[in-house]
Amino acid sequence: MAPAEDDISIDEKRVYADSAGRTDAYVATGTGIVRVSLSADKVGAFDMVARDPARDVAVLARGDGAADLVAAATPDGLSVAAVGDDPDFESVDDDAAVAVGAASGRGDATGARDGALLVARESGAVERVAFEPNGTAVASTTRLGTVSEPRAVDGALVAGAEGVFRVADGGLTDVGLDDARDVAGAGMPLAATGAGLYWLGNGWMTALEGPANAVAADGDGHATAVVDGDLLVHADAGGEWGAEAWETADLPVDEAVVALGYGPGLSVAVTAAGTLCVGAGDGWRHQVVGVRDVEGVALAVVE
Repeated sequence: MAPAEDDISIDEKRVYADSAGRTDAYVATGTGIVRVSLSADKVGAFDMVARDPARDVAVLARGDGAADLVAAATPDGLSVAAVGDDPDFESVDDDAAVAVGAASGRGDATGARDGALLVARESGAVERVAFEPNGTAVASTTRLGTVSEPRAVDGALVAGAEGVFRVADGGLTDVGLDDARDVAGAGMPLAATGAGLYWLGNGWMTALEGPANAVAADGDGHATAVVDGDLLVHADAGGEWGAEAWETADLPVDEAVVALGYGPGLSVAVTAAGTLCVGAGDGWRHQVVGVRDVEGVALAVVE
């Protein structure tokens, strides 16, 4: 096992952060939310920023000078905080939530954002929640439909026990598959199911067979997925998405990956044992962040 952080000093991290910018990874766990500061593939400080159990986490990027929001789906409802040095999570409703993601702007799973969240409730209800432009107050909540046992949302896609659903025309449309466990709605639509990993071509096409539990994409052809216990990286730049376009990642730790995320120029994989691995195209670095029961991860650009 490689030494964590490859012995990078704190001073070196600070110098690198000044030149490369900072991205924060928010890790949702059964004991709260941990924030980990990243500069490219360098891992910096980490701290617990919320101490209530979180089932999922997402970042909502906003323009026009409004602060981006980080949102948590919790057993007590949806909570949000402004992205920054001191995020202060506030409860915005009390309807138990199981998954949250940034909504797609056109309802077409392209990954275009529309300034709102998609929230899947414990009851199965799926809602679009919009916020006031200059704060964390909810501006409107629209019920889109119901999904049996919702598990994940991303872009315009919702994963549930009965398959994948797409947000379109103010409602939900069943677009196939079964036992969907995760979805990626940015760029090429991807779905992780109990039978395998799928991409959306002329219908759902098999990328990899075997139980798939997580998938993430950045909208520019980069993607990662956990299939049959292995972390796979989409390695094809020519637009192919079949089995030949994926390679097994060589992580520095022998631990099961349970959560995946993307930020500008980097990808993150978090293990069940609480180790955060980050890659920026030149191998993976890692840091143990001391949490268990990892449920999700989302990345926010800070500076």
